[in-house]
Amino acid sequence: MEIRRIDERLCVSPQIGVDDVAAIKAAGFVAIVNNRPDGEEDDQTDSAIIEAEARRLGLEFYFIPVTAPPFDPEMVRQTQEVLDTAKGPVFFYCRTGTRCANLWAISQAGKQPADKLIKAAAEAGYNISHLAGQLGGG
Repeated sequence: MEIRRIDERLCVSPQIGVDDVAAIKAAGFVAIVNNRPDGEEDDQTDSAIIEAEARRLGLEFYFIPVTAPPFDPEMVRQTQEVLDTAKGPVFFYCRTGTRCANLWAISQAGKQPADKLIKAAAEAGYNISHLAGQLGGG
């Protein structure tokens, strides 16, 4: 499992498996968010399986599947809500982590400067500079 820290409250990752959930909890996360629709690839673990393990271990679990930009306003609202209400760090995943980083940045537009969002994502290995206009940075 590859964990990429975006900020003190959020890390993102490529696809996880059910065996990764215990390590996510041990790392101090309080919630897992799946941004990947079920069935994208034959070898991915279904969201319900990961959710069951997360809940068994006492983690919150959210399924906010993203297929492609533009992001639905409801996805952005749900992401904001998760980040605003979580009682600790949150772990997001999708196929590569890119959708997670993009959705996070859009959910934070207006709350943080665009250049700060773009820099945080870049430091985690995600180029979101194409979102600058949506983030309020040009």
